[in-house]
Amino acid sequence: MTRVLLTTTSFQDTPGVHHDLLAKAGFELVRERGPLSEARMLELAGQFDAYLCGDDALTRAVIQKSLPRLKVISKYGIGLDRIDVTAATDLKVPVLFTPGVNHTTVAEHTFALLLAAVRNLVTEANYVAKGQWTRITGSEICGKTLAIVGFGRIGKEVAVRARAFGMKVIGYGNYWDEDFARWHDITRVENFDDLLRQADFLSLHTKLTPQTKHLINARNIKLLRRGAVIVNCARGEIVELDALVAALNSKHLLAYAADVLDQEPPPANHPLLGLPNVILTPHIGSRTHESVQRQASCAVENLTLFLAGKKPIAQANPEVGARST
Repeated sequence: MTRVLLTTTSFQDTPGVHHDLLAKAGFELVRERGPLSEARMLELAGQFDAYLCGDDALTRAVIQKSLPRLKVISKYGIGLDRIDVTAATDLKVPVLFTPGVNHTTVAEHTFALLLAAVRNLVTEANYVAKGQWTRITGSEICGKTLAIVGFGRIGKEVAVRARAFGMKVIGYGNYWDEDFARWHDITRVENFDDLLRQADFLSLHTKLTPQTKHLINARNIKLLRRGAVIVNCARGEIVELDALVAALNSKHLLAYAADVLDQEPPPANHPLLGLPNVILTPHIGSRTHESVQRQASCAVENLTLFLAGKKPIAQANPEVGARST
């Protein structure tokens, strides 16, 4: 029987059809509460035929130790920055993933964070919960400029919602859909510094790569208009932490609203915790009943298709075929 390690908590904690699909597959299932560290993955490595994983540390050392038994990695989600895909490719381990399953819910969460920031919703709700009728004047987003970094599925969904709110939308990214941009009246900005200078609000939706790590940094964060807001539903490491804290403390930034951090969960002394102009959520941008079922079903289908010798829905390293048993 194929032995599978399941680590993603949203898969496990959310009811839905994905549980039936997984049960029907007939795997021997071992459950852990991820995301798992490299140390824990090294303890488990070598015991499984497949990983059905979330944001666990699948480093070269982990993948190497998982062989020869490991046949495939099926990622629940689209972000592959916690998986060493280069190492997996070198070691002939297929990496499957689930594109196109969470763009709606992440785009909605992006606007939840943006509106919470500009209207002081968290602070105001907490005041009322404590019996205090303290009223703070907020800001409108209509007529303001939203700069979107990364124009894939999620970035485009955010743009659609921004236009519905009456915002001007500008975008930056390697991928660009000309027809979509023309239809929704979105302007492409080729120079990143110019994008920052024009932004009232900056929304991050790009992948974490060596090139995008600290894309927002001490040099260029100053180019944002005073009173700008950064919303981050991508990866925490895209923003240089020290520069961000300095910009928040100096009030150059009105607020930072994020669903991601450089350390998840954060340590008690993380510098963003407790700052009055910061709103943080615990990486729940794609955690809705609808999205979880889409992601989980796709991850299970990827796994079952591949193990049956069929083409999976999506593979990050398609040049790697099935490993011989």
